Amino acid sequence: MKRTLIKNALNDLAPGGQVKLAGWVRTLRTSGGGFSFLAINDGSCLATIQVVADGDLDNYESEITHLTAGCSVVVTGELVESPAKGQRVEVKASEVRVLGTADADKYPIQPKRHTFEFLRSQAHLRARTNTFGSIARVRNRICSAIHEFFQQRDFLYVHTPIITASDCEGAGEMFRVTTIDVGAPPRTDDDKIDWGQDFFARPTYLTVSGQLEGETYACALGDVYTFGPTFRAENSNTPRHLAEFWMIEPEVAFADLSDDADLAEDFLKHIFRAVLTDCDEDMQQFNKWIDKTLLETMTNIVDSSFERVTYTEAIKLLKAANRKWEYEPAWGNDLQTEHERFLAEETFGKPVIITDYPSTIKPFYMRLSDDGRTVAAMDVLVPKIGEIIGGSQREERLDVVLERMKAQDLNPDDYWWYLDLRRYGTVPHAGFGLGLERTVQFATGMDNIRDVIPYPRTPRNAEF
Repeated sequence: MKRTLIKNALNDLAPGGQVKLAGWVRTLRTSGGGFSFLAINDGSCLATIQVVADGDLDNYESEITHLTAGCSVVVTGELVESPAKGQRVEVKASEVRVLGTADADKYPIQPKRHTFEFLRSQAHLRARTNTFGSIARVRNRICSAIHEFFQQRDFLYVHTPIITASDCEGAGEMFRVTTIDVGAPPRTDDDKIDWGQDFFARPTYLTVSGQLEGETYACALGDVYTFGPTFRAENSNTPRHLAEFWMIEPEVAFADLSDDADLAEDFLKHIFRAVLTDCDEDMQQFNKWIDKTLLETMTNIVDSSFERVTYTEAIKLLKAANRKWEYEPAWGNDLQTEHERFLAEETFGKPVIITDYPSTIKPFYMRLSDDGRTVAAMDVLVPKIGEIIGGSQREERLDVVLERMKAQDLNPDDYWWYLDLRRYGTVPHAGFGLGLERTVQFATGMDNIRDVIPYPRTPRNAEF
């Protein structure tokens, strides 16, 4: 008999048929009447299904009554109407086959509430808990919704390199990739490390962004998107930062900043609408236990028209606010999280798209505005998180991008292939980046970004 997922048994199948389920025991309750109740879960949904095991089963006394949390079983039996409150059906077992036992004294995931900090130390098992199972299912739906959105709009999915020699952000916070013996590196005559003897014969790094390579494909094939891991060697121990995370970066040919903002708004609404529609059970769980305003906030985003203001207007609003800031807002400084959340939560009460940032605080590839002071950049701000998307119209003019690189002390020879896009058939184009983990964090209401990726990589932590 083919295995049935518990979510299908609970929601789709009529009582009376035979089913075969497989999963992990959450609880076991033995009745004095010679039968036991097992609650098992297989990860397909939040709920467990109740299995009634009769004392007449061959292995009832030898195995079934000794089952504990964490044991794995295969159950065959009849799906029947359940007299228990809150569950439509249960399984009357004709066979309970034990696959794996779990030492009750040592198994870390017991049927009780554990702190998230403790569960980070048990990352290999924490997906068996309600919260982390729900996080995994919401993350999965967000990922599928991302591909749906772009594929429905005829974007091409492009795989950009993970190993690169280019620093897209210009911040220098990159992880080096090398095969050189760090204990005895080869040296040049002037006693510098001889990178010519490294695997790639030059300094290389883990990518911080696939944007630059994505632009090359957009300038040949039209609309493209990348979706892959990115890395930042930023020594930030905060609930918002990871050293390894996943990024989604669309790049749109023949588009300006307004087109970019429209795409970003439609994109976020599509993602959150999919989660609200298809992950209702998990979202109800988050709304009950993590953030009681989560569903209201998500629905507001889906139903709202995003506000759009310039950076200059935003600074005026922040300065006029009657409140004490940790970082005083000033034109020419980047917006801090406290500023972003104030604008999204208190000023407008909905998502905000901030545009036209000072050129001095943005990378070289953002298009310089006619005023010479700002660039065609945008950030999408949402309540509770602040910035969730950053993007821009790209600088398509060769002479301007060369001047911008010079101003940021970048060597144009290192970007010769990128500059060729401006030499041979240049076109206006725009794009943005969305961090998957920050999106999952927002969609689940989780406070710490370490809890929305299976195995978080942070400073001084690469466990598992």
